[in-house]
Amino acid sequence: MTGYAQLWRAAPGRWSEAGAAWSGLADPVRRRRAALADRAAALRTGWSGGAAGAADGRLGALRGELGGLLPALIEADQVLAEFAGRLRAAKARLAEAVALADRSGVLVDRRGGVSAAPVLAIPPGREAWTGPESGAFPRPVASRAAVGQVAGGVRNALALADAADREAATRLDELASATHAGWADPPPPGRPAADADPSAVRAWWAGLTPAQRRWLVLHEPGRVGHLDGVPVAARDQANRLLLADRREALLAERRDLLGRLASGPAVRAGLRRVDAALADLDGLAGRLSAAEPPRAYLLGLDPAGDGRAIVALGNPDRADQVLTYVPGMTADLADAPGELGRAGRVLSRCAGIAPGRETAAVLWLDFDAPDFLPEAARSAQARDAGPALHRFQQGLRETHEGPPARQTVLGHSYGSVVVGAAARDHGLDADALVFVGSPGVGVDRAEALRLPPERVWASTAPDDVIRLVEPPGQLAGRAVLATSPLATAVSLLRPDDHELWFGHDPSDPGFGGRTFPSGRYGHTGYWEAGNPALDGMARIVLGR
Repeated sequence: MTGYAQLWRAAPGRWSEAGAAWSGLADPVRRRRAALADRAAALRTGWSGGAAGAADGRLGALRGELGGLLPALIEADQVLAEFAGRLRAAKARLAEAVALADRSGVLVDRRGGVSAAPVLAIPPGREAWTGPESGAFPRPVASRAAVGQVAGGVRNALALADAADREAATRLDELASATHAGWADPPPPGRPAADADPSAVRAWWAGLTPAQRRWLVLHEPGRVGHLDGVPVAARDQANRLLLADRREALLAERRDLLGRLASGPAVRAGLRRVDAALADLDGLAGRLSAAEPPRAYLLGLDPAGDGRAIVALGNPDRADQVLTYVPGMTADLADAPGELGRAGRVLSRCAGIAPGRETAAVLWLDFDAPDFLPEAARSAQARDAGPALHRFQQGLRETHEGPPARQTVLGHSYGSVVVGAAARDHGLDADALVFVGSPGVGVDRAEALRLPPERVWASTAPDDVIRLVEPPGQLAGRAVLATSPLATAVSLLRPDDHELWFGHDPSDPGFGGRTFPSGRYGHTGYWEAGNPALDGMARIVLGR
């Protein structure tokens, strides 16, 4: 059982670093596997016969064994990172309890025992105090309620740490046993469709053995990685394998292009394309491999076209609160690290407000965001994204462990149109919807979003140019103005009817939802540290 002093001394960062070290072994394993493939190919060119066939088979088996290690390395990282995260939450809860003890005159001894501090004789002219050994002078006299509250806080922190320790040990034991008892077995025929109902996917996954699930992650990562209703851990493993495979393919293509560089401009254009694709993947991989908390989970990846990605900070299956953030116009795979930073700032603010709560934030960039204003003036891309966002939110609910999490969906700019269309047309499994910098959400009243109006929130900065985006036919050309001084001046020229391009302004009280304030930070500044909108978003996520 985890003790008070043991938890106080615990260093979660070391466990995160250990997990990252395990995950970091994946690159050497891939290089070794590739080297075996090269050697096998070289042997086949000059060696034939039974012995050659046996050697080739053995090399193939070795490559298979090395490939089987890859998801195991990712899984070890997941276990250790999640243990570190829960340990941080336990330490935060313990620190809150000790801070309360300091404020209320409660003593916490080195073993975590809690009692009221003894009141000594009070010198003339002084307040009540508990002596210099308490570490504070003067100090208030503890009430019985305060003693009970501190004791409960300490017990809660130790219980969380103890549960996290036992769970991590069990998961690591199972992982070690699987490497001896048989890592992966093919599952029976039959797979859910890509757009299957997440509840059916969850039931299918639950009916598989651990070895069958690992086989699917290893051999069918493209299916597993994007299937709503598959647990977050398995999706992360599958998509990390896909990312590495895609990067290896691009590097091979680049080597081929370099060998034909003298062939002309078409080859040089191909090289620029490959380099850009590699830069996008490397930017995403950099955050995925980072040891600093929270650990990132890759829940979806499609490098085609502008690229798409779904990335979580923290494990949504295990969090008390889950934020899904949908970005706006021009967002693509190259922007994923920056957009993920916005989600991360909300997460950090949540940790500041409620240090002991476990919260996860998801960047949902699984749609074709408009690249230019003519595209952004139409709702077609938002409507097309609706079914996928609906399934994703339902999938989060299906795979969550323990009591249901509080789920919040946040849309910024055109992302708010996506969220609004999904909620209107399909419904969203969410406890709150949040719109910031919105040009309208496709409805004129909050109740049309299939949630009680009091669970719909919005904020628009006073100098956000989105306020200029009038409905079609009402001088909509002014929406191209992109500087705050002009926004202030031109707003005087338009009617103050709160009608925007995609409907009534959700940050207007007449919309029927709730609002929270934003400072003058323009269209992209809702996540700035000094903006009250950041605090507002975090409190909505926490349900406060």
